[in-house]
Amino acid sequence: MNIGVLVSGRGTNLRSIIQSIESGRIRNAQIKVVISSRADAPAREVAAKHNINEAFIDPTGYKGKRWEYDLKVINCLEKHGVTPENGLVLLAGYMRILSPEFVKAYRGRVMNIHPSLLPSFPGVDAQKQALEHGAKITGCTVHFVDEGMDTGPIILQASVPVKGNDTVEALSTRILEQEHRLYPEAVRLFVEGKLMLDGRRVKILL
Repeated sequence: MNIGVLVSGRGTNLRSIIQSIESGRIRNAQIKVVISSRADAPAREVAAKHNINEAFIDPTGYKGKRWEYDLKVINCLEKHGVTPENGLVLLAGYMRILSPEFVKAYRGRVMNIHPSLLPSFPGVDAQKQALEHGAKITGCTVHFVDEGMDTGPIILQASVPVKGNDTVEALSTRILEQEHRLYPEAVRLFVEGKLMLDGRRVKILL
């Protein structure tokens, strides 16, 4: 399985997936390229340290032209062997919304991780949303990407209790610990052919 990872930030989830591949937890898979929408994203350094191809695709000038930008991303993915036929695309802190054309091209082969128990608290600042709403439990969700905002079929979820004295930073740290466990597991299941899409439901084949 050829994997491409789209990033914009620190790359902590990228690192957890790399470690799972290197340790053998995820077998028969290789990250072929990491593509960043930010030139200064630390995730680029994470890729370089592990001898993974990385690229920066400048989004300047593409406001309102998502598909034109995404076409450059797809060309880069396919150049490195991450195709709609044999590839898997992972969003790991990617701060751009994919165009409908991208989603259609890689339907069922794009995953994202979100720091809440979807469908609760979609979009940005999910941890802040949970605190402001007085949620007692939140967590993280790995889902397939569709044309909506964090609306795709749910693959795996992990819950995280919200403490009475929580700050956004403290809650985010505990959620991130679960993200680092959950995302590699979802990738492993996909690579092993154990995920089956049935409408909006994702069945895990054991």
